[in-house]
Amino acid sequence: MLSVSNLSVQFGKRVLFDEVNTTFNQGNCYGIIGANGAGKSTFLKILSGKQDATSGHVHLEPGKRMSVLEQNHNVYDEFPVLETVLRGNKPLFEIKTEIDKLYADYTDENAEKIGELQVTFEEMDGWNAESGAAALLSNLGISEALHYTLMKDLDGKQKVRVLLAQALFGNPDVLIMDEPTNDLDYETISWLENFLANYDNCVIVVSHDRHFLDAVCTHISDIDFGKINHYSGNYSFWYESSQLAAKQRAQQNKKAEDKKKELEEFIRRFSANVAKSKQATSRKKMIEKLNVSEIKPSSRRYPAIIFERDREAGDQILNIEGLSASLEGETLFNNIDLNLAKGDKVVVFSKDSRATSAFYQIINDKEKADSGEFAWGITTTQSYLPLDNSEFFNSDLTLVDWLRQWAKTEEEREEVYIRGFLGKMIFSGEEALKKCNVLSGGEKVRCMLSRMMMVRANVLMLDEPTNHLDLESITAFNNSLKNFKGTVLLTTHDHEFAQTVGNRIVELTPNGVIDRYMTFDEYMQDPKIKELRDKMYAVTA
Repeated sequence: MLSVSNLSVQFGKRVLFDEVNTTFNQGNCYGIIGANGAGKSTFLKILSGKQDATSGHVHLEPGKRMSVLEQNHNVYDEFPVLETVLRGNKPLFEIKTEIDKLYADYTDENAEKIGELQVTFEEMDGWNAESGAAALLSNLGISEALHYTLMKDLDGKQKVRVLLAQALFGNPDVLIMDEPTNDLDYETISWLENFLANYDNCVIVVSHDRHFLDAVCTHISDIDFGKINHYSGNYSFWYESSQLAAKQRAQQNKKAEDKKKELEEFIRRFSANVAKSKQATSRKKMIEKLNVSEIKPSSRRYPAIIFERDREAGDQILNIEGLSASLEGETLFNNIDLNLAKGDKVVVFSKDSRATSAFYQIINDKEKADSGEFAWGITTTQSYLPLDNSEFFNSDLTLVDWLRQWAKTEEEREEVYIRGFLGKMIFSGEEALKKCNVLSGGEKVRCMLSRMMMVRANVLMLDEPTNHLDLESITAFNNSLKNFKGTVLLTTHDHEFAQTVGNRIVELTPNGVIDRYMTFDEYMQDPKIKELRDKMYAVTA
């Protein structure tokens, strides 16, 4: 359906892609993965014709339509919401516009032309276009009252949803999306997962959301060494198989037959646990047919994120009584009572992200509550990763000197020790001498994690910790938190993080707190909790 032939991309002396040849077929969903800077977004731009390759070409099967999730959120500001969605199907919208224009200037001469266009319009299911677009908008959380509002009058998160509806509209043959889950809540992401898992055409997506990739992908397309290779299965299957292949490569003396049996058992296990949706059957068949020789170790570098504690905390961790906070007269959360126990790993959650950030700022003495109080247990030590970490990077210290600020012993202050520490966090060689005020967003988060590891606290507080991180860092971070023996308070839009780390859900609302010991999926899928949540967010008189 969509093919790439002899594609090369070069910026100066840097070769991003080297003679890439590959095909994307109907009925498959391809998750494009690769380390930061590997060229994922560049590749999508070339597929969609928004950027030229150095050489080679992209070929879309004649008669097929491609739709691309728009990244410029202001490009449709002068158009109404519903019209913006309809513009996603350009051929249909052009016919509709021409029919409307001919009707506006109706003459006997153009009546025949109108008739011809209406036949084509009907063949394209044009008469149901507006109702279909409206249904998409509603499913993505854009109420009917906003459908005729100008795009410029929507907030940023609403624009994202409208542009997503535009990309999905009209059942495109090839759907290309770069980070489609950004700025979406859990319910909307879940709807999108189900939509794409049952989508019959070709989907090509870049995402850092592993749960999303697992739910929708039939193939992982790995950008590595300037090439793109397709692997059957979802992200978890690719990750675990590449890790297994790397382990086997390191075991040079292991018998070939033993390796084959280990790989075959691995494939059988994954075949029995494929994702939900109608794609599960076809995915299971693909995995069963997978040749063990196709599994290759990845060249990815995973940071060594290991959280240790100087001491074990006692039974009293954190006690909160009647805590309330507001912003510009608007209640963020009210009358929060909470008592944390040792070993709790709490997903702190709210429909309003300002509420969770304010909560962390208050219990870290960065802001004052409107009312209420909190007390940390005397045996606790806390380490906090805030949503905004900019205050930590205002100096021109090198990374070595920056991290040295949190060293506790003479050994830890030694440059050799700190360089080794930074090397494990993928700041090797000269990178350790970079100035901290010129770091990228992902580098800053890796530095903050290095700081937290050096502090060795027994309570970790994390406000959207996966922002700016690549899949390799997110996966390593996730695994480290699962293994951490202390207490964790975590707010995240990464579904996999919330589901695999948390054993307790605490939701902050304007009318109190919902507090349950259960997994995140159990919490979100419980109809009684959904009913309670609706009541807790209801506006009180």
